[in-house]
Amino acid sequence: MSMTTANGDPALRRGASLFHGLADRNRLAIVRQLSAGERRVVDLTEALGLAQGTVSGHLACLRECGLIVGRPEGRQMFYSIAHPELMELLAAAEQVLALTGDAVVLCPNFGAETLTDTTPTTTEEVAP
Repeated sequence: MSMTTANGDPALRRGASLFHGLADRNRLAIVRQLSAGERRVVDLTEALGLAQGTVSGHLACLRECGLIVGRPEGRQMFYSIAHPELMELLAAAEQVLALTGDAVVLCPNFGAETLTDTTPTTTEEVAP
């Protein structure tokens, strides 16, 4: 019987990459906005209070991961969720969070206090 290590298992690597792509609060906020339907960058910047460059960067990440798609219309791009299963996954995650209570948030390794955003949260934080 052969053992497969975590590092050698392609399915584990893909799964870790998926969750790593969703691990940013801003990307989750964007996905939540897109769950209601197509949005343009300007719609997302207004709804989330993020700089245009921040939103564009996160959209590029989500698009490269295959989680969202863009539909050009004239000079604008409308973004949407690529696979409805993503929303099912996030709904299941919400159920797990409801069951675990504050355990995840209070976790010293991965709790909310240890997470750092890698991008500014408002347009005012962006240098001119």
